[in-house]
Amino acid sequence: MKKLMIVPVLFFALTACKHKDKLVAESKVLNNETMAAPAPSEKRSEAKLAPTKDIVPIEKKIVKEGDISFETRNISETRIAITNSLNKSDGYIAEESESNNSDNNRKEYTIKARIPANSFDKFVDEVSNGAEKIDSKNISMKDVTTEYIDITTQLANKKKLEESYLALLKQGKKVSDLLDIEEKLTDIQSDIESTQGQLNYLTKQVDYSEFDITFYTKLAVVDDGKTFGYKLTSALADGWEILGALFFGFIGLWPLWILVTGLYLIVKAVLRKMRERSAKAQTS
Repeated sequence: MKKLMIVPVLFFALTACKHKDKLVAESKVLNNETMAAPAPSEKRSEAKLAPTKDIVPIEKKIVKEGDISFETRNISETRIAITNSLNKSDGYIAEESESNNSDNNRKEYTIKARIPANSFDKFVDEVSNGAEKIDSKNISMKDVTTEYIDITTQLANKKKLEESYLALLKQGKKVSDLLDIEEKLTDIQSDIESTQGQLNYLTKQVDYSEFDITFYTKLAVVDDGKTFGYKLTSALADGWEILGALFFGFIGLWPLWILVTGLYLIVKAVLRKMRERSAKAQTS
């Protein structure tokens, strides 16, 4: 009878040991996977670890961007035309600013536009055709397909690792094991959010192209007093003012001129009479 009771006890003991060994083994596997989790410098390696069957062929991911600078006759009208073109292209203005560039003697307006990639070329042509005189125009394209695949693969691997931790969390019984698994699960979930953010940013760059537009109009030239023309004009104006002051000053002294004229006539008459008397005396 005692022998029969020993058999079930041994069976349950062996089962419990196997279950514990399984938990320990899975925990070691997950720890090893965590240690091999994606460091920035190991993106390529992690991508290679991903199962080939999970990688789906994707189209090329191209990031387009560019900038243009041109002269226009009317800044307000040009801005309205650019805004209308953006609306037709389902684009938007990410940032804009206006300034007076005293060094180049011009008024500038800058727009940072974001346009759907499929409308980028058409929008650039419309802006270029509306320019009065183009100073510079640059367009660049960057293939980010490999980077996109790497980030996508990293994200898939981290999500699988998360699933494994969640499954192990359901099987764990010891509090210390559960706390350790939850800590590692929190780390991998935070890493997943970061990788998802990188993927979202790269996707936005591919879907919406960047185009920086600078247009300006020349301001009226204001002489600062240093040029020859300004100095000559100022000298002529000053001379005319002096002449005018002298003339009106002369007119303002009219009482003096009347007095001087009267004295002159009196002296002249006296001298004439003296000469006449002298002539008569000599005759007689």
